Amino acid sequence: VLQIATQISVLIAKVARVDCPRQWPELIPTLLESVKVQDDLRQHRALLTFYHVTKTLASKRLAADRKLFYDLASGIYSFACSLWNHHTDTFLQQIYTGDEAAAANSLERTLLSLKVLRKLTVHGFVEPHWSVEVMSFLNAAFERLKQFLECSRSIRPESICRDRLEKTIILFTKVLLDFLDQHPFSFTPLIQRSLEFAVSYVFTEAGEGIVFERFIVQCMNLIKMIVKNYAYKPSKNIEDSSPETLEAHKIKTAFFTYPTLMEKLTMWEEDPEGFTVEETGGDSWKYSLRPCTEVLFIDIFHEYNQTLTPVLLEMVHSLQGSTNMEDTSAILIKDAVYNAVGLAAYELFDSVDFDQWFKNQLLAELQVSHSRYKPIRRRVIWLIGQWISVKFKSDLRPMLYEAIRNLLQDQDLVVRIETATTLKLNILLLQRCSINDFEFRTEQFLPYLESMFTLLFQLLQEVTQCDTKMHVLHVLSCVIERVNMQIRPYVECLVQYLPLLWKQSEEHNMLRCAILTTLIHLVQGLGADSKNLYPFLLPVIQLSTDVSQPPHVYLLEDGLELWLVTLENSPCLTPELLRIFQNMSALLELSSENVKNCFKIINAYIFLSSSEFLQMYASDLCRSFCELLKDITTEGQVQVLKVVENILKVNPVLGPQMFQPLLPSIFRGIIDGERYPVVMSTYLGIMGRVLLQNASFFSLLLSQMACELGQELDQILGNMIEMWVDRMDNITQPERRKLSALALLSLLPSLN
Repeated sequence: VLQIATQISVLIAKVARVDCPRQWPELIPTLLESVKVQDDLRQHRALLTFYHVTKTLASKRLAADRKLFYDLASGIYSFACSLWNHHTDTFLQQIYTGDEAAAANSLERTLLSLKVLRKLTVHGFVEPHWSVEVMSFLNAAFERLKQFLECSRSIRPESICRDRLEKTIILFTKVLLDFLDQHPFSFTPLIQRSLEFAVSYVFTEAGEGIVFERFIVQCMNLIKMIVKNYAYKPSKNIEDSSPETLEAHKIKTAFFTYPTLMEKLTMWEEDPEGFTVEETGGDSWKYSLRPCTEVLFIDIFHEYNQTLTPVLLEMVHSLQGSTNMEDTSAILIKDAVYNAVGLAAYELFDSVDFDQWFKNQLLAELQVSHSRYKPIRRRVIWLIGQWISVKFKSDLRPMLYEAIRNLLQDQDLVVRIETATTLKLNILLLQRCSINDFEFRTEQFLPYLESMFTLLFQLLQEVTQCDTKMHVLHVLSCVIERVNMQIRPYVECLVQYLPLLWKQSEEHNMLRCAILTTLIHLVQGLGADSKNLYPFLLPVIQLSTDVSQPPHVYLLEDGLELWLVTLENSPCLTPELLRIFQNMSALLELSSENVKNCFKIINAYIFLSSSEFLQMYASDLCRSFCELLKDITTEGQVQVLKVVENILKVNPVLGPQMFQPLLPSIFRGIIDGERYPVVMSTYLGIMGRVLLQNASFFSLLLSQMACELGQELDQILGNMIEMWVDRMDNITQPERRKLSALALLSLLPSLN
């Protein structure tokens, strides 16, 4: 049974991690002998164990352990290579003769022996380029990989070898990527060959018919890692660069010549469809070529922008004017070139007059309503979104808003969703800036607010997928956040729709998070009028912050923020608002990163209506605070004490009585000279409130402390005053210093 055999192999490897080779010297020789046996099952299990032992020993990081693994690797590397070659030759022979069952067995052994070689090659040598065997294996790997790729072209989709063949091909690329990552200078002799190999499969006819999309992605990763590798980048001062760096840089530069770069960019132009392939079905890996291609393009463009910029600009220039709607190829070419200009926006900052291009060409393209032109309308509005934060004059925004409003009425749903994204980028990016052309001007947007909000709401109702609804909700939230109270006349439709959407999204917690975010901005925009939302709003807060309900795992953070915003905008404390505070005790017990928001919520209740609130919840709150103070950081302690101080500030009569259990420890902290200045300052603030605003209660507390400590009343008071005066410099806030001064002065009229 393979699963049991695997567990036994892992167990042997764990023992080997501790005992091999010193206490268990015979393990490796035994395994090497066992992988030679003719019995298929025993041979496979020996290989499986050999792999797990090698993997475990390779992961050890102490210098002595590394030395042992280096010795092991140099001793068995030759054998591992011959084992791999033997199983590879056997597999290729069997697959060409059509013996699929035998080929599948051999391929499994090829895969395991290659896994062993990967660990030995990457982790078994300090300077692997000095090992003839290692470099021979890596050079041979390219040829072997080509043989396996040829096999993959002819293999049937239902073949039992297909999955293992893909794993083996991907493992070859992982060997190269890992070796490059761990030993960039040892990889230098392989740079030329790796680039030729990867580029041929990604950018030439050699890659046609490759059924494993993930292999193409790995080739792109290989090119990208070589292009971006810091070890291959000389210093600005060439004399400071090592000879190894200069050598690698020379090879890389010699490869990426003008014709080579031109060929890549021309392929992007001539075969745009090949570079806009979305993920293929029937594949568990779900790798998408498009984003990988785009990342590779950005990296190459960044590295060689001086060469590529004029070429790309010439392509753009050649595409200006109208496009033949019947020419699908021309439309795809324009889409690919516009995509490139959007991806390289920051690199092209000084080379493109985007404002002129927007006015003279792009606006007109957005107005072409022909059904075949949908891809370009989508691409152009995306392109504008890419350039908004790079180069776009503020004066042009009304023209952009006009175009967005028109596109939000487009018949193509994807065009409308892409348009909503551009609107979000426009609003979100600009709200973070307040300079020059990047400042968001609300007055420019207001004339379009009603129509855009209505169209976005219609889009929200029309889309059906959860992710898309979240996306559109986020755009609506951004609009509400930016225009704030000026949204009030237009939100009625959304207010009526959100309860229905909340109910429909019972199984989709991430969509509910988006609804909570929208409600936060909605409450802020509506201000005191948000009380009209309470029949829907308060049950939502109740559910989101109830730790006994499973959804709280997703909703709690946003739910607490909504609760706080609701209180901040509430004109008065309603019975329903009071009732949801029942959730707070359990929240305080969590002691999570959300506890700060909990304290803010408690403060909001105190300032809204302290008497009513404290009569209902003071005892629960006091109990929670006592528990919290037993096991909390200094910062958390200060947060709790500040809430107590606020209670005493707004309710000096009831406050000290209700939170009396907390006061003795605070009194003791003052007398003992609490060592943390910020905690001491808060202690003095609380005691100052009691002394100044409720002298009779302070006298009772003083008597209680004298009793507990077995000291005279005057002695206790004297100790406290002495420490208080001594620690006045701990108090940095002027308001607190004033409070302490007044509190101490209030003692002077007494007869003591």
